[in-house]
Amino acid sequence: MAIINDPTAYFQTKLYTGGTIGAKTFDGNSNLKPDLFWSKKRGAAENHQVADSVRGITNALRTSTNGAEYTNAETDDLASFDTNGFTFSGDGDTYNGTYLSASYVAWCWKAGTTGSGTTTGSGTGKAYSYSVDTTSGFSVTKYTGNGTAGHTIPHTLGVAPAMIIAKRLSALEDWAVYHQSLGASEYINLNTTNALVSSTSRWNGVEPTSSVFTLGSHASNNSNDDDFIAYCFAEKQGYSKFGLYTGNGNADGTFVYTGFKPAFIMLKRTNGSEDWVIYDNKRDSINKAERILRPNSNVVEATSFFADILSNGFKLRMASEAKVNGSGDTYIYMAFAEQPFVTSTTNGSIPATAR
Repeated sequence: MAIINDPTAYFQTKLYTGGTIGAKTFDGNSNLKPDLFWSKKRGAAENHQVADSVRGITNALRTSTNGAEYTNAETDDLASFDTNGFTFSGDGDTYNGTYLSASYVAWCWKAGTTGSGTTTGSGTGKAYSYSVDTTSGFSVTKYTGNGTAGHTIPHTLGVAPAMIIAKRLSALEDWAVYHQSLGASEYINLNTTNALVSSTSRWNGVEPTSSVFTLGSHASNNSNDDDFIAYCFAEKQGYSKFGLYTGNGNADGTFVYTGFKPAFIMLKRTNGSEDWVIYDNKRDSINKAERILRPNSNVVEATSFFADILSNGFKLRMASEAKVNGSGDTYIYMAFAEQPFVTSTTNGSIPATAR
């Protein structure tokens, strides 16, 4: 398996101050043209906003609610995805507000190869369209549901996805999340604090294959003739990791090995009701990492849930903090790399317990 030596070509975090109309460029010499753009106003109670190239950049979703897709004057502020960033044409609070020199963060993933087709499996085949990058293992797929359990959606990754985040576009429905550590007979919602739910209603109890993921009949991801979006992520050595860890309730907390220095970490307790948590290497460029945002909430950035971002993983530093390190509690996570621990131009092996 090829190792991605430059993760910034596929994922980057951008910090910016609102109110400036024009282009925002990524750091370095990246050629990352975003296909998934996820932003949050850090110092005010504004919802997390998600745009993508398949639905069209003026169509927004909010991870922090179960609301339908919407378009308004402020979503029009996002004018384009560019070869090295993105451009604003206005200064609405959604993405680029001027009030009190507002600070924003944007997390951006690249796909880029587009296509369309007809869905497979049980029930009537429906239309789907996509943008995919198989090197980094990321695809954006818009599909029409058919309401029949066993409906299969091509994800175009070429390998089984490790995590899928899906949302109905036209109605109030929760964001449905599949994670390989939970399996297809369980799901968890991105927009709530709820614990995992044991049910085949979302993913039909069938694990994704190298070509498709399978749906149940629930309206959140497969109501008949409604449109949905699915963000699919496959695990790639040295670039992305999707796993599960158990907290120890100690200030000398659990160490999670990823095989790279993380640039982005999102995690969620699965056995109880707690917020999702996001860390990144731009809001905290040195340890300890403490600035968190909560995808299920519009609340302002908090600075109290400590972790160390290390060369080969991350280590929680909070004693008995149920959001990230409760004793005996279980957590799923997704992580993307700042730098691989071992690259294709570096000799050596990856020790299983290295820190």
